[in-house]
Amino acid sequence: MAKEHSVDISAKIDMQDFKDAILQATREVGNRFDFKGITCEIDYNEKAKTLTLTTSSDNKLEALQDIVIGRLLKHNLSSKVLDEAKVEDSSGGNRRIVYKIVDYIESKEAKKIVAEIKKMKIKGSAVLEGDHIRVKSKQIDELQKVIREIRAMEWDAPLVFENMR
Repeated sequence: MAKEHSVDISAKIDMQDFKDAILQATREVGNRFDFKGITCEIDYNEKAKTLTLTTSSDNKLEALQDIVIGRLLKHNLSSKVLDEAKVEDSSGGNRRIVYKIVDYIESKEAKKIVAEIKKMKIKGSAVLEGDHIRVKSKQIDELQKVIREIRAMEWDAPLVFENMR
């Protein structure tokens, strides 16, 4: 009997890479000439899983967003890790944007992913197990096909394919 292979689909992010990206973005903002002498803060709250960007104007806020997202991409993290919660005025005439950090797949979206995998008619199964989806098959080529096709589709969560065995 052939050995069964599996792969897990989840939205877990490497928090160390995330923290490094935020630290590098903070360092870059401190060195940039266009941010000298103005209020500019990047605040990561690990407990609440939020990232708050505060600066003096909408233009600077967009530049700050570009820096943060650029650093996330350099650390192989999707920009979908950040879900914009709200943009608001802050004290002193500043602008603030609050992001919610997404490190899970919502159950509705997980069910859609499982349905898409079943539509592929692979020789195997896809099962929702807690915070991840486990895809099993006797052929590793089937799993690679699933990864390729699911990655090509557009999803809200930052999907990660891990534990391929």
